Amino acid sequence: MSNTKKFRTRVKSPLKQPFDIKEALPRLRKATAAYPKAALFELHTEGHSSVFEILIACIISIRTYDEVTLPVARKLFAKAPNPAELAALTEKEIDSLIRFSTYHEAKAKTIRTIAKQTVEEYGGVLPGVRDVLLSFKGVGPKCANLALGISCNQPLIGVDIHVHRVTNRWGLVCTKTPEKTMEALQDKLPEANWVEINALLVPFGKHVCTGSRPACSTCPLLQMCQQVGVTSHR
Repeated sequence: MSNTKKFRTRVKSPLKQPFDIKEALPRLRKATAAYPKAALFELHTEGHSSVFEILIACIISIRTYDEVTLPVARKLFAKAPNPAELAALTEKEIDSLIRFSTYHEAKAKTIRTIAKQTVEEYGGVLPGVRDVLLSFKGVGPKCANLALGISCNQPLIGVDIHVHRVTNRWGLVCTKTPEKTMEALQDKLPEANWVEINALLVPFGKHVCTGSRPACSTCPLLQMCQQVGVTSHR
């Protein structure tokens, strides 16, 4: 059996520069300006700005495209715009409203439970406290951080599949899970940009630095991106 170690594929170029996140950020802002906002940031812009609303929208978004998350969240909030009205709905009614979201049945149960606890334990206003959000079954670090970062501007990093993939591809971090990426980015990314990184990398990851065949030839970060794992690109 071979003892040869396996290393992640890297496209090598003698012209590569070290990745500079401070230089990358303004380029990312310009590169993503024309694309639709990430779903949770768009909902916040539309007025769904409470911790509760962003948390519920994030639960809806799990394993679900933004193009589905947005109309589903809007439909749910139109029917039940606050925790009390949402808690008054049955699990079946919530499931019907979010049925186009992946794993909608499990999410309906989670959403109703959170709404009921918000009403019964917090007087109908979900507090902006990370430990409280993480205490809910079905809520992990990504959703907790995004809810508090977007709603309360707390310096927290929300790492989804796009943030995880792109920052590892850059060579900025070298991690195997989104949770490890979140920890690593705390040392690499200026705190002032912790919330913004998700807003930038969701559209960037969807339209430029895609999962397969990223658009490297037109990427504004090509000279500094280490292209870790990239074997084919446009």
